[in-house]
Amino acid sequence: MEKTDSASLFLDLVRTEKSLEVIKYLTWAELLIALKQCQELPPLTNSSIVLKKSMDLLSQKIVLADGVSSSACSDDSSRFRLSCDSKSTESLKTNFASTTWWFEDLLFLSSESVEMFVQSMISHEFDQVLLSKFLIHFQKSKFLTATADDKRKVIESVINMLDTLKEDVLSLKVLFDILRISLGLNINKGSRNRLEAMIGSKLGHATLDNLLVPSPCGANYLYDVNLVLRLFKAFLSGESNQASPSQLGKAASLMDSYMAEVAPDPCLKSSKFLALAIAVPDSARTSYDEMYYAIDLYFEMHTGMSEEEKEKICSALNNKKLSYEVCIHFFKNPKFPSKSSPPSPESQQPEAEILLQNINYSKSLINWPHNLTEAINTSQKEDKISEQIVLYHGKFDLPADNEKIKVQLEGMQWRVVELEKLCRKMQTQMRKMLKSRVGSSHCQVKSLPKLCS
Repeated sequence: MEKTDSASLFLDLVRTEKSLEVIKYLTWAELLIALKQCQELPPLTNSSIVLKKSMDLLSQKIVLADGVSSSACSDDSSRFRLSCDSKSTESLKTNFASTTWWFEDLLFLSSESVEMFVQSMISHEFDQVLLSKFLIHFQKSKFLTATADDKRKVIESVINMLDTLKEDVLSLKVLFDILRISLGLNINKGSRNRLEAMIGSKLGHATLDNLLVPSPCGANYLYDVNLVLRLFKAFLSGESNQASPSQLGKAASLMDSYMAEVAPDPCLKSSKFLALAIAVPDSARTSYDEMYYAIDLYFEMHTGMSEEEKEKICSALNNKKLSYEVCIHFFKNPKFPSKSSPPSPESQQPEAEILLQNINYSKSLINWPHNLTEAINTSQKEDKISEQIVLYHGKFDLPADNEKIKVQLEGMQWRVVELEKLCRKMQTQMRKMLKSRVGSSHCQVKSLPKLCS
């Protein structure tokens, strides 16, 4: 069928609304030719209806071709005709083994037509991973000859279509690649928010390199800090994102690494650095050591800061989650304001020291019955020796004395059990106190030698 004939057929369908069922009998090539001609025509009353029907047919043919064997040219393979006797099906026959055989054929479609096509493919439950690859291929191909304004329209359309796919379909690399492309095209706010929300939902799996996006043109700071703040906001507030504790921990660690990376930037304002420090909630962090070192580096590179500015940044630190070593460094660090310093590390442990003393005392109590038993045995031996030398004047009742000693020993053994219980309880209390006050593995009770058995 010639192009003019296909166009005439398409126009006839649009103008007269004659049996739209006729469309399903078009071959793949006839359908493509008709769609090409239709895109060149001014909008008509029923064109959207015919376009929708045509896109639905395109989807059905692709789904059918991907679902059958290389013998799909048989007429009985489907109620939809994939004509094999037409030259137009050459790409379908020669590239049938490839799942992307249809990519090149559809590059002529406009962004609006592709959106309609994608919706149809989703409704047919087509492989969305493959669909996302087509959209990326479509974007790259269009960019080869497009103007800046056309590129903006294409990338906005692609972002909107990607947003309709499942979250697990897209990789972070693909999303960050699109982000970098879109930054120089001044895309509309709606598309930008959708893209940042898609990235934010996966931020727990991002790397530092992903976040090191150069600042926009005209900005004097090195990296785009505002973008990172928006991404973390999207990560924490996303409706579909219920971040697990491990993902929150990874996000906090990622932020600490990012802060350390941007800290040396002499043009980074203290307000922006503070915004980074408070972007992740306290509950996401088990330690503030890395943030402390990032702040320390920032203070070192920004010597002109006022005490008030430093205090605001230091307010983001949770001193209770600093390790013992960092507390010592913090306490002696002249770059930090004195008001923000944690208490002296030595003063943080009075209760722990008391507990240690109590445990040592308990240990002596536990050892006491054993020492006493040895003393009694020694005394008995000495008494036996003295009996051979000194005449015993009193009545000596050996069975009775032994019974008393037995009762005493049983009482001591019971006391040992009670003291062991007390010791274990005190060890537990000390472990909890050291963990909350010191927070360092070097000071935890479990690193101490076991005092009670």
